[in-house]
Amino acid sequence: MDLALLLEWIIKSLVLILILLTSFAYLTFYERKALARIQVRIGPNRAGPGGWLQPVADAVKLIFKEELTPAKAYKVIFVIAPMLTLLPALIILAVVPFGSSITLFGRQVSLGITDINVGVLYIMAVASISVYGIVLAGWSSNNKYAMLGGIRSSAQMISYELALGLSIIGPILLAESMSIGEIIDAQRGIWFLFLQPVGAIIFWTATLAEVNRSPFDMPEAEQELTAGYHVEYSGMKFALFFIAEYMKMIAVSVILAALFLGGYRGPFVDQVPLLGPLYLFVKVFVLLFIMIWVRATLPRIRYDRLMAFGWKLLFPLALTNVFLTAVGIILADTYGPAFLWSIPLMSILAFLVVNYLARDRIATASAQAVSFRR
Repeated sequence: MDLALLLEWIIKSLVLILILLTSFAYLTFYERKALARIQVRIGPNRAGPGGWLQPVADAVKLIFKEELTPAKAYKVIFVIAPMLTLLPALIILAVVPFGSSITLFGRQVSLGITDINVGVLYIMAVASISVYGIVLAGWSSNNKYAMLGGIRSSAQMISYELALGLSIIGPILLAESMSIGEIIDAQRGIWFLFLQPVGAIIFWTATLAEVNRSPFDMPEAEQELTAGYHVEYSGMKFALFFIAEYMKMIAVSVILAALFLGGYRGPFVDQVPLLGPLYLFVKVFVLLFIMIWVRATLPRIRYDRLMAFGWKLLFPLALTNVFLTAVGIILADTYGPAFLWSIPLMSILAFLVVNYLARDRIATASAQAVSFRR
């Protein structure tokens, strides 16, 4: 390792962190404006022209807001928990390339921090530890509502992490690699979204649950838990949870674009490498809007139905999708590449069958839960 390579890694890491922090700030503005348009409201329009300085005003407010620590809280963990929540959101994109290599100062520089051959495993490992900060925040607050939010978050993570991991196996099998860069390169001809439509839907749904976004925001249900795991936090400690949630939104959108939408791939990107980050930005922008649209449209799922949805629908569907993807690849290797199109056909048929079978089971389980409570 030479000094230039070490300096390159440091500079790219700082640039990525700066981009994420800036993107987080204006993602809040984007969400508020999009929700206002969907709900026929005005949205933020006071701070700056058209409200464009609203994120700056919010940041100043949170910096100077008084921070309170409960007298009986476990203070060390109480302070560390927001940092543990933010850290995975900062480092999870380290293995995702944002473009191909460019020549800078006579040196080939890749538009990404690194691209290891087990990048998918790195992403799954980092994503799975993000729940620790939430659980510790709920426990260390010494508050029953906060503790319930932390427990819900851990149960939700266990339920949806399995489906999330299985949904990624499809692109791995098609690309024959766990490197994010090689998965993106394998989509030169066609996006994996068209070969793995069910896998993409499962991944998207599971990531919504992973980042506690509506309609899977049970860990912070205001009506039941008064904001849940971060009810005792204020000031910058609360802001760290807020930053982590929106950074996770950006991260999962980037990962979805890389796995199923060709990542930075697009027309003329090989001739003009700087088009790569632009294509990726457009894809992420659209995916974030869909995430905001879901929040504006769907109500919060009841907790027992949320758990049943993960275990009785998403998990068996993801497992079936992996099996059918493997069958389709074997058929393509045996009879020709045209048989790859059997994968989306079989997976969509399986989606309809599993959805029909799981619907009655979820409804029965919910009815039993209601009668038990009575």
